Amino acid sequence: MNWAERLTGTLLAAAMASAACTSGSGGGVADEGSASCAYQILYEGRTYQDVANVKFTIGEQLGDAILPPCDDTGGQDEVEESGTTLTAYEVTGISPKVALAVGGTHDDVIFVAAYSGTELPADVQKLIDGS
Repeated sequence: MNWAERLTGTLLAAAMASAACTSGSGGGVADEGSASCAYQILYEGRTYQDVANVKFTIGEQLGDAILPPCDDTGGQDEVEESGTTLTAYEVTGISPKVALAVGGTHDDVIFVAAYSGTELPADVQKLIDGS
């Protein structure tokens, strides 16, 4: 096997591994047939999901939120069960019970909202619509 064939095989394996633990649409609830590891955050007993295309202003730091580990293979190590701790921030104009900004630092936050099903909370929809 020459170097080009090895490189192609390595790149293909890397692409397959990175696709194994991603959310369906990147903007909310995962589609049927997608990997089981949707981006979800746990904060004060609520589960939040990522929402794409939302312009928001970060408010005050609230505390710690948890990004649960991805276990789409069923073989999760016991050591990783606690998940990753992220910082939760208030989103200006929206209750933390509805939406948060979460990330490792103030500069790398992701907008998440607490909802189930496919309908976003009205306050979140207003941000998306620009109202």
